[in-house]
Amino acid sequence: MNSRHLAVTGAALAGALLLAGCGSSGSTGTGGKPAGASGSAGSPGAAAAGKVDLTFWAWDPGMDKVVALWNAAHPDIHVTLSNPAGGDQLVSKMITAHQAKHGPDIAKVEYQSLPGLVANGVVRDITADTAKAVADFDDTTLEAVRFQGKVYGIPQDFAPLMLFYRADLFKKYGLAVPTTWDQYAQEATTLHQKDPSAYMTNFDAADPGWFTGLAQQAGADWWTTKGDSWHVDINGAPTKKVADYWQGLVDKGVVQKNPSFSPQWNKEMNSGTLATWISGAWAPAQIGGIAPSTSGKWAVAPLPAWTAGSNTTGIWGGSAVTVTTDSAHPVQAAEFVSWLNTDSTALTAQVKDINIYPAATSGRSLPVLSTPPAFFPNQPDYYTQVKNAAPGARSFSMWGPDVTVTFAAYSDRFGAALQHGTSFDAALDAIQNSTTTDMKKLGFGLY
Repeated sequence: MNSRHLAVTGAALAGALLLAGCGSSGSTGTGGKPAGASGSAGSPGAAAAGKVDLTFWAWDPGMDKVVALWNAAHPDIHVTLSNPAGGDQLVSKMITAHQAKHGPDIAKVEYQSLPGLVANGVVRDITADTAKAVADFDDTTLEAVRFQGKVYGIPQDFAPLMLFYRADLFKKYGLAVPTTWDQYAQEATTLHQKDPSAYMTNFDAADPGWFTGLAQQAGADWWTTKGDSWHVDINGAPTKKVADYWQGLVDKGVVQKNPSFSPQWNKEMNSGTLATWISGAWAPAQIGGIAPSTSGKWAVAPLPAWTAGSNTTGIWGGSAVTVTTDSAHPVQAAEFVSWLNTDSTALTAQVKDINIYPAATSGRSLPVLSTPPAFFPNQPDYYTQVKNAAPGARSFSMWGPDVTVTFAAYSDRFGAALQHGTSFDAALDAIQNSTTTDMKKLGFGLY
């Protein structure tokens, strides 16, 4: 989704997204509701008598099984699942559908997309109807969905960055599981020296999610606010430390350059060309389709640290489930959203069928998590590893108003840097410039 698809512009958008960015972290806002945001789900006309039909947009394979559980137990509130798109494409479709007044009742959105949807009036304040559900989440998790004390979605999953590694290859080449980034670089060099056709991992210039998480781990905050003004620090010292580190590995030729999820990358993951994957806790749901011949060969460990003993990690992905302002039945929609993300039966089904790691605090102690994901049968403590990493996970204090511009610039600039052998630092400078230029055009004040 291009930022130009936003339905509100200039100063109005600046104020709305300033509020959206200023969540429970205590940042300064201008007060009042974000522009276009509706009242709570408890507003007049929200309830309806008789059977209610709700539409739900989400992209999770296996979500149909979870929705079927709801429908079987709630004959008066029927949910119809649809998968029109995922990620940014879904957000674009949501905005288009809202403009035509034909949006779904419920939609899953990635955390970084939520502020823009709040500002556009696409998603509803559901504070009044989710108070009981919200009590099952910690402040760190709620920060992504709670703006100016109002709740605009219920977190579905939590995805701290972890190190996924081929245990069989580490044993074959005598590699140690690295606990620091210095050690990771050493092991990468050792691996490539022992087998020039093998690489520790790939540097992905197509998907910014992993790099964003690494910047978070290093302490970066790409967007912050002061009063009504924004500060952008994409090319600040923490992120440049990450970029310089990976530039070193790329220049040494010990990591590949293929984008993740490409046919070539899938082939390399399946063949054992790549020994690790830096990914979110959702990775087991993907590896089976990416590298089907590697079942039982993977293990998970904490992300390497910049300082020995640190447990800080970043986050890649994670989503909330929202109620839209187009819904004629917001109370019932909020009931489903709360059930989906806090009910033990619903969460157990999502762990089994979707491989999520629950965002709900109670969900992280479900009995189903004592069994590892199907693709990791040799690591019974898989979910214990993720649970131990979760308290050290950090995101940005807020997401910016034009994330899609930033992410597009990442792909363009890092892609060019890989192709032409140019500086990663210069790529960050260009991403910074693209982001600030777009924000100025949209009417944001910068400091």
